[in-house]
Amino acid sequence: MPRIFVLLIVLCYTESSIGQMAKLFTIADFDLHGKVKTCLVITDYGKEEFSFNEEGVLTKLVTRYNDTDYDITYYKFSNGEISEKRVENYRDGRFDKNTSIANIYTKDSTNSGIIVTEKIFSYAKEFLDQYEYTYNKQGDLTSILRNYDDGLENTLLTYESINGEKTTTYTLDGEVQKTIRVSEPKIKNANKQRVELTKEFVGGKPYKAVEHIYNHQNKLISENKFEYDERTKSFKSKELKIFSYNKLGMLTALKTKTGKLERIKNYIYQYDNGEKGNWIKQIITPDNSYITRKITYYDTKLSKE
Repeated sequence: MPRIFVLLIVLCYTESSIGQMAKLFTIADFDLHGKVKTCLVITDYGKEEFSFNEEGVLTKLVTRYNDTDYDITYYKFSNGEISEKRVENYRDGRFDKNTSIANIYTKDSTNSGIIVTEKIFSYAKEFLDQYEYTYNKQGDLTSILRNYDDGLENTLLTYESINGEKTTTYTLDGEVQKTIRVSEPKIKNANKQRVELTKEFVGGKPYKAVEHIYNHQNKLISENKFEYDERTKSFKSKELKIFSYNKLGMLTALKTKTGKLERIKNYIYQYDNGEKGNWIKQIITPDNSYITRKITYYDTKLSKE
């Protein structure tokens, strides 16, 4: 599935009301490989330019809607982890400090594990939010403590493994907010699939769910969205997406089923070095739309000197 449309990455790192730690993004997250330095993506809504360090980690992202409206996101790191994420917004060519945001991360060790604190400020120096992520010695996230204007929220995470299925449950004030169940066969073979089922709850009652299935190459092959039917007390499929890939692992077809309606999109690629390089043009049919990418690389000879 193409992952170059990353406005959600720029805007937030949260899932509904449950905080989610910032993630390191690498060239692999954007269907890139090799010593990529920058990647300029040109779409119908604007342009996005990704900058990577020599380790292939995303350090800067510019999302440009037009000549005067754009966002710049900067990532800073410490010991291989994100220490700062800053989103600077420009409108009508002017820097908007009221909507620009800085996320600052600190890490502390405890006897039982580690605590990562995320503080969120506007560039107008207004405190917006704070999260404390507590991990046990095994590296499992066990709680997310949110400190904001309305008070404190402490989301607890518990883990359960039964017959090869691992379930993570998010609980807030005694009410289940979300569960994530992962099923993965122990036998490794070409037909191995990993199934991830996420259910969300409102007021302790089922609300919606989504099932993701990945193949042995960790490629998403299906996404099934469900909504809860109060009448039948069960989940019903709302939208099913099926993804197909070529031998290079590139998306070639997307079939979407919504009720009785079925739509199919096909994806064709042009590469910068035959089929061994990165794709520089993605053509989508039958829409006849396309996305182009301009890629620059680090000079590997200079890197070795």
